[in-house]
Amino acid sequence: MNNVERLWEQGQSIWFDFIRRDLLEDGELQRLIDLGLRGMTSNPTIFEKAIDGSDDYDQAIREFPHPEDTSALYDALTWADIGLAADLFRPLYDASGGQDGFVSIEVSPTLARDTKGTVVEARRIWRALARPNIMIKVPATEEGIPAILTLIQEGLNVNVTLIFALERYRQVIDAYWGGLQARADEGKPIDRVASVASFFVSRVDTLVDHLLEEREKASPADRERLRALHGQAAVANAREAYALFTDSIADARAHALIERGAQVQRPLWASTSTKNPAYPDLLYVDSLIGPHTVNTVPPATWEGILDHAQVARTVDRDLDRSRETLASLEAAGISMRAVTQQLEEEGVKSFADSFTTLMEGLEKKARAVSSRP
Repeated sequence: MNNVERLWEQGQSIWFDFIRRDLLEDGELQRLIDLGLRGMTSNPTIFEKAIDGSDDYDQAIREFPHPEDTSALYDALTWADIGLAADLFRPLYDASGGQDGFVSIEVSPTLARDTKGTVVEARRIWRALARPNIMIKVPATEEGIPAILTLIQEGLNVNVTLIFALERYRQVIDAYWGGLQARADEGKPIDRVASVASFFVSRVDTLVDHLLEEREKASPADRERLRALHGQAAVANAREAYALFTDSIADARAHALIERGAQVQRPLWASTSTKNPAYPDLLYVDSLIGPHTVNTVPPATWEGILDHAQVARTVDRDLDRSRETLASLEAAGISMRAVTQQLEEEGVKSFADSFTTLMEGLEKKARAVSSRP
């Protein structure tokens, strides 16, 4: 038994935060599934690197009837990848009773502040891909929350992305159960409506550590105390989120819906590759293992898991210490509310910028490929 399978024994599914055409066509994805991979996520940055950074898509671009229509070309390329990946995961989806085997695709990041536009785009993607194991990624912005409720009510699978703040996560939880309750009240089935709440991890430490360094320079006498808080905020924040999750599934409304067949909305740990080389490469894997969780990882982290993951239930370990860490940060003048708000805004902008860069690069590539003999 490998470490990915051991994590599954602990209740955690490992998904792959990566997609590229050759991975799907050369049998590599099937090999990963055979090793225990249970799902896949994508985003504009991943597609930007895949399409612009390889010639895997050149033939498809050359054969596309209207390469000058960049939006349509983007849909054709990305939907083909997502559809093929979903077909490879379909046996797992069926065998797990709709619990795993999902492939996620994001609505345009330019719609992050547009509730109606998000709903319309999510429906369009859902209808086009027409597979039960697709998840539509919707950012957890203020405008995204009502869109999430609507899409869940309509029976779409939703991967709620870009969650940083605990308060925002509470809203995501309410939107999920509210959408299911509305669907159940309409007499519609709720047992195959799935959702994950993607809680971003490493970026929290990146920003908090930077803020701590600024305070250390301003107050050398507090340097040792502040240094002890480095690399602690992200795991503490995620463990608090997991505590919110466990409380939410014990709620009377959730319990009644679960009794009627509803799935729980699992926390998904995203951005779990370590950004600071001083930290262990699996810090955000080993520290967040537990029941009803997902961790979506890039290829390097996947290899690290297979090689040296420390598999044990950790996600609800030392919760008192996590709360002390968050309290200490507040006492040091670092507002987690401000940190997470900044990260949400930066995340929305980053994904939108990647999407713009992707579309510009795709337009240039289409011209170049089409002009070749």
